[in-house]
Amino acid sequence: MTASRIAPPFAFALLFVAAFGTSSPASAADDAARGRALFERHCALCHAAGDTPGGAIGPDLGGVVGRAAASVPGYPYTRALKASQLRWDAATLSSFLAAPTRQVPGTAMTVAVPDAAERDALIAFLATKHGAAGGAADAGAAAARERAGDWRGDAPGRTHRIDLVALAAPYATPSSRNRASIAARPDGALPVVPDGFAVSAWAEDLAAPRRIRVGPNGDVFVAETAAGRVRVLRAADGATRAETSAVYAEGLDRPFGLAFYPPSGEPQWLYVATNNAVVRYAYRSGELAARERPETIVARLSDSSGGHSTRDLEFSADGSRLFVSIGSGSNVAEGETALSGAALRDWERARGTGAAWGSEAGRATVMVTDALGRGGLRPYANGLRNCVGLALQPATGLPWCAVNERDGLGDDLVPDYVTSVREGAFYGWPWYYLGAHEDPRHAGVRPDLKDQVTMPDVPLQAHSAALGLVFYEAASGAARFPAAFRGDAFVALHGSWNRSLRTGYKLVRVPLRDGRPSGGYEDFMTGFVNADDGVWGRPVGVAVARDGALLVSDDAGGRVWRIAPQR
Repeated sequence: MTASRIAPPFAFALLFVAAFGTSSPASAADDAARGRALFERHCALCHAAGDTPGGAIGPDLGGVVGRAAASVPGYPYTRALKASQLRWDAATLSSFLAAPTRQVPGTAMTVAVPDAAERDALIAFLATKHGAAGGAADAGAAAARERAGDWRGDAPGRTHRIDLVALAAPYATPSSRNRASIAARPDGALPVVPDGFAVSAWAEDLAAPRRIRVGPNGDVFVAETAAGRVRVLRAADGATRAETSAVYAEGLDRPFGLAFYPPSGEPQWLYVATNNAVVRYAYRSGELAARERPETIVARLSDSSGGHSTRDLEFSADGSRLFVSIGSGSNVAEGETALSGAALRDWERARGTGAAWGSEAGRATVMVTDALGRGGLRPYANGLRNCVGLALQPATGLPWCAVNERDGLGDDLVPDYVTSVREGAFYGWPWYYLGAHEDPRHAGVRPDLKDQVTMPDVPLQAHSAALGLVFYEAASGAARFPAAFRGDAFVALHGSWNRSLRTGYKLVRVPLRDGRPSGGYEDFMTGFVNADDGVWGRPVGVAVARDGALLVSDDAGGRVWRIAPQR
């Protein structure tokens, strides 16, 4: 299996280069100057070269001359390159760059650099660079970053607490592009859960299951978002596998959010949030297929529909309000022209404090309407980049959600979070994060908002990709958890791509006492990561089954996992 780091092909082609020693001093200097320009234009996004700055998708190319292949500490090279035992002298490197996969079958770099003059220039430039740190210093830096947290330290019961006083500075580490390769589930492998609990594959062969909701009769509804359908699964209480699987509705535009109405008693409707609308199906408990075409409740959620498509839904306890979360269309609203003066005041008067504008109008927000969509959507809270897993906290009646924060500021920025969502609040995006921390990409644009940012309740490790959220309230049932879990939140972390050391890919528990979190969280289900270059599961949705078991959807493995105490 190859490494999962992904880089622009031309930049990745420079992972392994060495000195070019056949030119005269004058031509070598000319080559080095041309090579530097090529490096800065095409390669610095992904690589540094000693004192020449760049990204960290690939290893630092400083000091590469004569270096053994796959020898930079902490970098997850492919197994093929590790096994090659090559040393990058000029002749070997020239052959490799001309035809990488022929030289090292299985290498992550598949695009050649066929132009010999460009190869010569790049080699000449890199021959002038030395490692920025090297040796033990590199290993020490890797160890320090590892202590900051990655998948290798995950285990049920391990606690985490993000110290906001010691929050990293922007760009303290380069921004990485470290996407996970999806691997097959190892034979017999199961996720790891705490002692006293058992986990089983409750449903399999699903099409990337995401949001899940449990109906009052115990049926489990699953949004198969990419397939455009909603599936219903059924099992007897206490069963370790689903016994019935049926397509409830199909032909939908990326369905995600699901909610029953009325929210208590016998439901009459199933609401579904699609990519840019909210519809509902007439529903009676026990139905396995929709009997009528859907009724549109909100025809258009926002003027744009790119970017995040995970629209979520939740009703207030009395059913009078329908909350709709709408994620951003971009990372940090790059390139938007700022509003000011009377135009800004008018905008916020209509849209709420901190409401984004331009292509992000109506995005990164939670809106509210009623069960019939009367009066359209009204602003509830702003500045939530991608609020998913909407759930009412029973102790307070407030909606909570898990929020995917922005990328591009380094390994440890910006922390994701779990939070109550308060009416009229502004949570920072895109101008600020975690209070008055200003995003340097919007420096000076909204100084008026600095002291108006609402702090979230529980910060999570940056780039964890928090998605599903449920409060555990089961007081009865054959699979109910011990009483100590009552009122706690469980959060599904889909897993990082913008962190050089992989994190997430697990289910975590957020302990709450008297409805209030302490600020920390702990691992509850782990074990989906094979190694730095592959994962075999990615948690998304989480729900409590009628018998008290916890159900977790896994869109990479196409499964729903069931966690229950061992009796």
